Amino acid sequence: MSPNNEPRLSKAERTAQAREKARIIRDAQLKKQKRNGWLIRGGVLVAAVAIVVIIALIVINTQKANEPVAESGAVPTSMNAYGGITLGKDGAVIPPTTTEKTVDINAVSANPSPGATTAFALDEIGIKASAAGEPIQLVVYFDFMCPFCNQFETNYGAKMKQLANEEKITVEYRALGFLDRFSGGTNYSSRAGAAAACVAETSPDKYQAFLDKLFEKQPAENSKGLNNATLAKYATEVGAADVTSCIDNKTFRPFVANSTALASNHGVSATPTVFMDGQQWGSTESFDDFSARILAAKK
Repeated sequence: MSPNNEPRLSKAERTAQAREKARIIRDAQLKKQKRNGWLIRGGVLVAAVAIVVIIALIVINTQKANEPVAESGAVPTSMNAYGGITLGKDGAVIPPTTTEKTVDINAVSANPSPGATTAFALDEIGIKASAAGEPIQLVVYFDFMCPFCNQFETNYGAKMKQLANEEKITVEYRALGFLDRFSGGTNYSSRAGAAAACVAETSPDKYQAFLDKLFEKQPAENSKGLNNATLAKYATEVGAADVTSCIDNKTFRPFVANSTALASNHGVSATPTVFMDGQQWGSTESFDDFSARILAAKK
């Protein structure tokens, strides 16, 4: 039967049909709105859960960073008990002169030894003039969060390497935790120093590269600093072995705490503090003039 032969709907039937179509459309819209509402609420819930998880992780990591550090711990095999690693020609690591395998912060004297003839008895922490004909000892106390330490390394790192390559000096780096209080409760300075000690333990030939990397990526003071995962990642990026567990287990945090206490109790109160042939570089003389004077006196 053609449409022309179909019976015509009455006005009431057409009205009812239109209403039914409107109802179907309205119901579909309501279902869609309800479905979108659930999706939105679900998305908000997922986002809220994610935020809670992130906050929880931050709190846990902060608490972990602030957990008490053991009072005693191991000395990295390539570092001395004073906190230093010594580099010579072509960046070669010079074996440490100390024999201690462990350190204990309780054994750190609060004052110079009785009867010491030199201020702060620097020879007690291995800082002294070199023997005739030997490369001059250069000791750099630094903090990985210290911008002036970064500036010192940027300005004079190449010169120190050159003098070491010429076997005129050895360069000894001693990392301190002086600026822990400026890292938002994460003890970044000590964590970074301990991470560097981990690199010194597993891949000593990569210590300089790791130091350079951390200065390149140096966080600002009063920030939380780099997290442990990032420190481990940078170690791997410079070619060192994986130090994740060493960092997370705080293996060398006691070592850095001991080094910091030793330095503080022997007169080191700021970073960078630099000694060359047993003499301290002062602010009244440029480092270029200071180093030239020390080198000339040894000729």
